[in-house]
Amino acid sequence: MTLTAKIAWDDTVLPFQLDRSDIRGRVARLDTTLDRILAQHDYPAPVEAMVAEMALLTALIGQTIKLRWKLSLQVRSDGPIRLIATDFLAPEAEGEPARIRAYASFDEERLDVAAPAFPQLGKGYFAILIDQGPDMTPYQGITPLAGGSLASCAEAYFAQSEQLPTSFSLSYGEAREPGQDATWRAGGVMLQIMPDSALEAQGGGTGDDGLLTADDLVDEDASEDWNRANILLDTADEMELIGPHVAPTDLLVRLFHEEEPRVFDAQPVTFGCTCSEDRVRQSLSIYSAKDIAHMTTDAGDVTADCQFCGAHYVFDPLTLGFEAEKDVDGTPR
Repeated sequence: MTLTAKIAWDDTVLPFQLDRSDIRGRVARLDTTLDRILAQHDYPAPVEAMVAEMALLTALIGQTIKLRWKLSLQVRSDGPIRLIATDFLAPEAEGEPARIRAYASFDEERLDVAAPAFPQLGKGYFAILIDQGPDMTPYQGITPLAGGSLASCAEAYFAQSEQLPTSFSLSYGEAREPGQDATWRAGGVMLQIMPDSALEAQGGGTGDDGLLTADDLVDEDASEDWNRANILLDTADEMELIGPHVAPTDLLVRLFHEEEPRVFDAQPVTFGCTCSEDRVRQSLSIYSAKDIAHMTTDAGDVTADCQFCGAHYVFDPLTLGFEAEKDVDGTPR
């Protein structure tokens, strides 16, 4: 694979369909995007791993949302890793890249940096939220943390909330090219049965705590195709998923050539944040002068930091809140 071809597939999501069966899917590669997400923070290894997995899931799931929509994934738990939040910001116009951002909150005293990451989430929930724009009620679906990975949680979400059999194969970690610094890379494949081929579940499922699984939703006619596709997906090794020297198209041919894979236009993704001084100022507009006074530092400023990108904002407290005494430009009211 040439360097040009490698770069062409960096930070992309490639939709595909297996024409021999009613199965669709996506291949995602996150390279510079994931590196930039994690570079905003100095997370311990278990937290980095969870953020990397969540960002990759976000890319795979978010590719289907419409222009100007936003998809968010959230994990909240009572464990040392308390919160993971990601956003997939759909392109503003056709041909533009989607943007991904992510951050995590954790209890440093309780976190065991040498222990596996997922168990340190403890009990909690995995949520998917879709913001369809102004004047629309956001959609939200929630499923418990279960199954041993965030990918398993996402599979349970699609089974419970969407009743769509779904599976993921993910790989992520730091990689080092000869003569270069180590960088984060991630890659994965998502498979999903077409909605018309899925069963409507009756009663509880066979997963942890009675959660539905993909197998609970696949009818007899589709089960052979679904099982075969997943057996083939299981043969993908970590380096094939991550790349960078195996193109997603080559991976699909290697895995599913007998399933007649057909690809569609790839979507580019990049790191991006929507924070701005105006947005932060607007979020502070609900507070009274007394509240703003409590937020004011000894230096006489109100400061705010974006959790996603680390941007630092400094404000004159007299220009903030609904009882502001000055306009944004400092002019007395």
